[in-house]
Amino acid sequence: MPKTATLRPSSAGDATDLMTSLAGLLRDWLPRQRWFAGKDRPVTDLALLSMTELYPGCLHLLIHAGHSGLPSPVGAGPAGDCYQLLLGIREHLAPRLGRALIGRAHEGPLAGLTVYDALYDPRSAQLLLERLRHPGTVGPLRFEADPSVSVPAGLAPRLLDAEQSNTSLVYGDAFILKVFRRIQPGVNPDLEVPGALAGQGCGRVPAPVAWFRTKHPYAATLGVLQPFLRDASDGWTLALGALASGDDFAAQARELGRATAEVHLALASAFTAGAHGDNGRTGAAIAEAMTERLDTAAHCVPALRPFVPGLRGAFRALVHCDAGPPAQRIHGDLHLGQVLRAGREWFVIDFEGEPSRPLTERCGTESPVRDIAGMLRSFDYAARQRRPWRPEWARRCREAYCAGYAARAGWDPRKKHGLLRAYETDRAVYEVLYEARHRPDWLPVPMAAIERLAVRGD
Repeated sequence: MPKTATLRPSSAGDATDLMTSLAGLLRDWLPRQRWFAGKDRPVTDLALLSMTELYPGCLHLLIHAGHSGLPSPVGAGPAGDCYQLLLGIREHLAPRLGRALIGRAHEGPLAGLTVYDALYDPRSAQLLLERLRHPGTVGPLRFEADPSVSVPAGLAPRLLDAEQSNTSLVYGDAFILKVFRRIQPGVNPDLEVPGALAGQGCGRVPAPVAWFRTKHPYAATLGVLQPFLRDASDGWTLALGALASGDDFAAQARELGRATAEVHLALASAFTAGAHGDNGRTGAAIAEAMTERLDTAAHCVPALRPFVPGLRGAFRALVHCDAGPPAQRIHGDLHLGQVLRAGREWFVIDFEGEPSRPLTERCGTESPVRDIAGMLRSFDYAARQRRPWRPEWARRCREAYCAGYAARAGWDPRKKHGLLRAYETDRAVYEVLYEARHRPDWLPVPMAAIERLAVRGD
């Protein structure tokens, strides 16, 4: 068995020495990771904010990655971002961990040692679960758990390969641990919201079982353990399966609309209700914020620029249209990949909101129409995965989803045309920027919606 390496305490306390070993490796490795937010901006600076040895051969790091020279993404500060890393340190890496390799250090306290992503290592994953099973502190890290839930020892871990902005480990098909990669100060809504909904008795959202935080360099949530719905399928997979077999998805979409409304009602009860509008703002202020996001996206994606005047018109309509339901806590990034169907029931997961937006913004109150618009855009995404495109499939799903939502919520999103169009447009602008940065081959999907929303306004 390959030997692990222990960093000497004298070196561990010296951030400069440790970064001498890691800076070059991380500067090359970070931009290749799916969860790294600054792919199109050179990493000009790396700083170690926090280092904790979780156990021999495994370091928990918070790293600040600085950028300069190019515009920042929507919602990101110009100084860069903080990322959570769990690094394994060994003399030699086992072949089965080849995918986890970061590199071999040539100088500093780790000179001659191999550095890798420890979340790929089953041994490290099991030891991390043990930390969660036995609450306590390790340096600035604090591990906590719901005492009413028993997590068995020895659950075999497996890393989920799904494309995502964080890293998830499944233990024994019984629990799933989401390890947040991009860290911001405060309580992550993926811990706060499911916990609050559990208190409301809402069964549509798996409740937190255990979690861990840090208090240095600031208080922040680092990861959350929840029950894993082993027999569930995500909505995206189910929708694509229906399209491939020529089946209608309207019945499932209607039930999903009803489930969304139930979650919104529970959220409204769990958190203080807001005023009309987004975070309590007027329609004019919301329109201004959406326009700013549009201008930023158009600066980064030239293909968007010809449509800017028409898209601004969709936002200006917010000044005079029906304000809709009161602002409240919402999901924030709702789409078919954020919902699971187990048996005949829909469940909602991943309450982080749009990762590119500041945490304080994601934790505020917003119109529930934002969530509805996100799901409607997701039906369009699914329909465009097959050729020929089936717009009638997406239209039926949209109608059914809104009808299911209206039956439970008591108000119909379809009757809030100006409001819904504005939020769909805002979502499509976000999608354009996201695809341009992360999946350029997918850019035509949101661009088709941009053309529709800007030119025809429907």
